Amino acid sequence: MKKHKEKDIPFEDKLWKIADKLRNNMDAAEYKHVVLGLIFLKYISDAFDELHKKLSSVAEADPEDPDEYRAENVFYVPRRARWNYLQKNAKQPTIGKITDDAMDEIEKDNTTLKGVLPKNYARPALDKQRLGELIDLIGTIGLGDKENRSKDILGRVYEYFLGQFADAEGKKGGQFYTPRSMVRLLVAMLEPYKGRILDPCCGSGGMFVQSEKFVQAHGRRIGDISIYGQESNQTTWRLCKMNLAIRGIDGNIAWNNEGSFLSDAHKDLKADYVIANPPFNDSDWHGDALREDIRWKYGMPPVGNANFAWVQHFVYHLSPTGVAGFVLANGSMSSNTSGEGDIRKNLIEADIVDCMVALPSQLFYNTMIPACLWFIARDKKNHRFKDRRGEVLFIDARNMGEMIDRRHRELTDENISNIATTYHAWRGEGRKYEDIKGFCKAASLDEVKKHGHILTPGRYVGVEETEEDDEVFEEKMKRLTSKLANQMKKSKELDEEIRRNLKSLGYEI
Repeated sequence: MKKHKEKDIPFEDKLWKIADKLRNNMDAAEYKHVVLGLIFLKYISDAFDELHKKLSSVAEADPEDPDEYRAENVFYVPRRARWNYLQKNAKQPTIGKITDDAMDEIEKDNTTLKGVLPKNYARPALDKQRLGELIDLIGTIGLGDKENRSKDILGRVYEYFLGQFADAEGKKGGQFYTPRSMVRLLVAMLEPYKGRILDPCCGSGGMFVQSEKFVQAHGRRIGDISIYGQESNQTTWRLCKMNLAIRGIDGNIAWNNEGSFLSDAHKDLKADYVIANPPFNDSDWHGDALREDIRWKYGMPPVGNANFAWVQHFVYHLSPTGVAGFVLANGSMSSNTSGEGDIRKNLIEADIVDCMVALPSQLFYNTMIPACLWFIARDKKNHRFKDRRGEVLFIDARNMGEMIDRRHRELTDENISNIATTYHAWRGEGRKYEDIKGFCKAASLDEVKKHGHILTPGRYVGVEETEEDDEVFEEKMKRLTSKLANQMKKSKELDEEIRRNLKSLGYEI
């Protein structure tokens, strides 16, 4: 089976090593912005330089007119913010201040980036010699010219770094990074071709980027979808804004300290798609301040765990025909604590649970908590697909994926295609759907009720049959008993031989 892994970019590891040298006493949460801010600056500077050369060769054009660049969807970069200026000064002790000033200049000329770019390169904790080395190295990489934009080199560098930073940061990294193969699976299953997409805990914007890629890959117009997001961590919100800006994606991404529960920035939005990876088992979600909230239609979420607050927040924001796909901890499929079982029961009996996917372990960089995917459909009648009322599809993908290093697993292209096409077939798209023992099962609501409204796919799909299962129980027990007796006999003989050898050496046992 082929592993999903794009051809490595030769400079990736080198770039990471230089970035790692910068750390000194800084934690990863700080220094990721040092590196990613510079990569962003190099990208927009490359794109600017390319258009600047083109405009310089046209008599009636002004290569220093910002409007010329806006007309081509390219960021205008002031003189003292251009990469060649930074690189000329990379060995100067004032390079930190020069970089901060460059970020300020760019924000002044591009209002969409106001308050977004990092501006703390002059701080004493940042080694200026290493900063100069990093600027020199990034200067050797083509990022924003037309050839490299088409290859999405910057997007791949961003994803690589986000993964590395998530690993370096440990648990907190999950606040902004969802593994790419998991995002690809969610998007492949939801198929967000057209409409409004919401992620109310959007982190670095990975869900949006993959949605745009999906639309482009299928030949649709990039403007066919509109993006709405919210993030409570300001530095992560900045990263999201940069991540979208480098790809020319325009999104309504809100930031506030309170977060989506206390201060919903898109309160009146009814989305066609909700796609999200909320924090797992969050106990600090201010649930005590939201006991009587319009969103808790299916039951009041426990103060100590936000899982079912998120589920109901997603449902609240769906249009009458909207679909949601999101990641949750495995406990959400079976927990009965603090009323969670009742909320899950109400969601099931309202017949809006569409599909459940059990995921393999070790997909995340930052947590060993096993996870699953939930898919909610507000309208399971024959809207765009077949009438699926009274059924839930269960998919057990726990044995899928391939290890990409000693600690991390990744879903392959084949895995993603297999899971997504199974879901689509069940919805009435493409090939005919069939239950596959050990992998997928379309279960009736009555069957789910008999299992106490537990949504763990393993309970429904059964165990994959093997040749050994054809052996009758009595024969199997006879064979195993005989094998155990032989092993015990050999063990006894070995004990006797050890005793004899020790006795010959003068030791008595």
